[in-house]
Amino acid sequence: QVQLVESGGGLVQPGGSLRLSCAASGRIFSINDMAWYRQAPGKLRELVAASTSGGSTNYADFVKGRFTISRDNVKNTVYLQMNSLKPEDTAVYYCYADVISSYRGRYWGQGTQVTVSS
Repeated sequence: QVQLVESGGGLVQPGGSLRLSCAASGRIFSINDMAWYRQAPGKLRELVAASTSGGSTNYADFVKGRFTISRDNVKNTVYLQMNSLKPEDTAVYYCYADVISSYRGRYWGQGTQVTVSS
């Protein structure tokens, strides 16, 4: 069984920074895409940033220039560095991974709350 465990959320003032981490564990042969999504109250879950195993990245327009996704393929971990945070970035952030183990599966973390408020 594969698990994704997130950490790094919390309360931050507008303009501040946070770094989220998501570590995948279990019987993992390889990981294809890893990504961060977020869901604010009353809204649909939306893609924030994604990273392929080859190192390509893509970002939602609303975070371009402020957030950076990176990954450590040895540690099976993906990070999201969030700078210049705004109140509208407040949401639960979820990690996603497309994992090859004994079969191919798509997994989600439990979510970590990010609150941007003064």
